Amino acid sequence: MYIIFLGAPGAGKGTQAAIVAQELNLTHIASGDLLRQAVEQGTELGIKAKSYMEKGTLVPDKIIMGMVLERILAPNCEPGVILDGFPRNLNQARALDKALLGQAKAIDKVVYIKVSEEELLNRLGGRWICRSCQTPYHVINSPPKVWGRCDNCGGELYQRPDDTVETVKKRLEVYFAQTAPLIDYYTQAGKLLEVDGEGRVNEVGRRIIAALGKLVAR
Repeated sequence: MYIIFLGAPGAGKGTQAAIVAQELNLTHIASGDLLRQAVEQGTELGIKAKSYMEKGTLVPDKIIMGMVLERILAPNCEPGVILDGFPRNLNQARALDKALLGQAKAIDKVVYIKVSEEELLNRLGGRWICRSCQTPYHVINSPPKVWGRCDNCGGELYQRPDDTVETVKKRLEVYFAQTAPLIDYYTQAGKLLEVDGEGRVNEVGRRIIAALGKLVAR
């Protein structure tokens, strides 16, 4: 079973992808996490990707394509995967389809989590992360008890370069210009499931499960 989660930065696709992956016993592959790990480890790929991520622009296909495809085809992913943050453009989507076809596989469904641009700016512009345990906070929706310190471990809170308001706006511009055409691509393929992404996490989750329908019941 192969499912893609689409949505702008801040749409909640990572959270929902993890929930659905656990329920369906699939492997959750988040391209953003793979890239950040490479940056933290200082690998050749990470050094190249870092400059793009900090500017809020998409990492070039040639940097991420091979890494993601290699992960998908790993033996422990044989039961299927949920892709979060990949593909991000038509070239990646077509390359993914071709790679899976070579393995006699195909994407089953594509869940598009739709959130208004205003809501996306509110969500992302106020996000802070614990430097020690990576717990996320939000200045409005989930502030820490003591500003600047993590409730869980007391670690320092910081704002990632790609979460500042200026960078968020750029990220959204890039998304809507380059990634949104995927909606048409998967709609034409009869695989797109559009879900309202505004509301509580559990509410959105129920909408996704309902949209997947029989696929989840298998």
